[in-house]
Amino acid sequence: MTEYINSQAPAPDDPVTRATLRKQRWTMIGILAGVLLLLGLVGLAVYALLQNSSATANIRDIFIIFMAFESLIIGAALVVLIIQVAGLINLLQNEVKPILESTSETVNNLRGTTQFLSENLVEPVIKLNSYLAGLRKILGIFGTKK
Repeated sequence: MTEYINSQAPAPDDPVTRATLRKQRWTMIGILAGVLLLLGLVGLAVYALLQNSSATANIRDIFIIFMAFESLIIGAALVVLIIQVAGLINLLQNEVKPILESTSETVNNLRGTTQFLSENLVEPVIKLNSYLAGLRKILGIFGTKK
């Protein structure tokens, strides 16, 4: 079993495999560089804030105001989201549910019609064909029809 699995794996010299490995390597290098850059910026910001306490207090106050404003925006977005969900529930209950019920009724009606046609049209035709086939066979045995 392992031989089959190993035989299906692409060879390391395959150009597609090499390109994929190269792409993964550059992705990892990019992620690592981004993390190091972010850590450097955070360290620089902390150092700059520790140098001047009055500037730090101003930045803190501005940041608090910004966070309060952002909370208001998020609250408004949540209210809009709740209204949209309520509208969706209303749509599902008042429009989609009747459509599904109507479709179910139509399917049941079709099922009954199909059963009626099967019992009253298809079965008699099949019986007639079987009787005619038996009659042909009997006539063929007696030699009247070839």
